[in-house]
Amino acid sequence: MRYHLAQVNVSRLLAPLDSPLLADFVAALDEVNAEADGSPGFVWRLQTEDGNATAVRAFGWDARDSHGVIINLTVWQDVEALAAYVFGGRHLEVMRRRRTWFQRAAEATTALWWLPAGTVPTTDGAEDRVRLLRAHGPTPAAFTFRHPFPPPGAPTGAQVETSGDWLCPA
Repeated sequence: MRYHLAQVNVSRLLAPLDSPLLADFVAALDEVNAEADGSPGFVWRLQTEDGNATAVRAFGWDARDSHGVIINLTVWQDVEALAAYVFGGRHLEVMRRRRTWFQRAAEATTALWWLPAGTVPTTDGAEDRVRLLRAHGPTPAAFTFRHPFPPPGAPTGAQVETSGDWLCPA
């Protein structure tokens, strides 16, 4: 069976999405999403008819004292393809400014996991993966760029090649 990589990223807003503080972030969404859609190895992303996922309601339990939570939920061919997008291009430029728009989190906000090719993750499943990662650290069921795992059925001892560039230079 062939597998693809799912990823979820959750961010707590410092202000409402329609506030002046988040205007630059909101203005960059279409360009950043279009870059993802055209990236080698991209498979799927959660989006509404607006072309983004800012209206999707999930992770309400994680909002804490923020102005709400937004999520990014995508599927990629492999860890390397996702990393090339995340740590390069326009996405990296926007990611470098994340502290302007989002609360700093002490716990994991991004989880990666393998799923059978041709399936897409659900927000409920993504919430489960973040909870799992926070409770147990990286495991084959929920992991990070820093500690990736190979897909199920990979040869014994197989590892995902990592790069120092994957340690969030932003």
